Amino acid sequence: MTTAAPLGNNTLSPTNVTTKSQEEIFYQSSGAIVAAIVVGVIIIFTVVLLMLKMYNRHMRAKRELEPTSTKAKTPPTFGQNSTNANQPTTVTIIPVDIHMQNR
Repeated sequence: MTTAAPLGNNTLSPTNVTTKSQEEIFYQSSGAIVAAIVVGVIIIFTVVLLMLKMYNRHMRAKRELEPTSTKAKTPPTFGQNSTNANQPTTVTIIPVDIHMQNR
């Protein structure tokens, strides 16, 4: 049978152990949190930018594929909700020398 020899003193000396104060740990963790927030904002910005590009491409393709009408569009003269918008306007001229009967 073989026996193991005793190893001796196994305690660590304080010169080998690096101790960090609570303030140093706080600064390191706050730096990591700020870095994570910055990376998150960059990722969100990139996703929004890509979505806008895809929407723009989709709308451009939709506009290019729409059939164009051969008639020239005229703007309505009485407003958007008017029923007389497509009818031509007529002007009635009343001569000045005609006297009204209700005097």
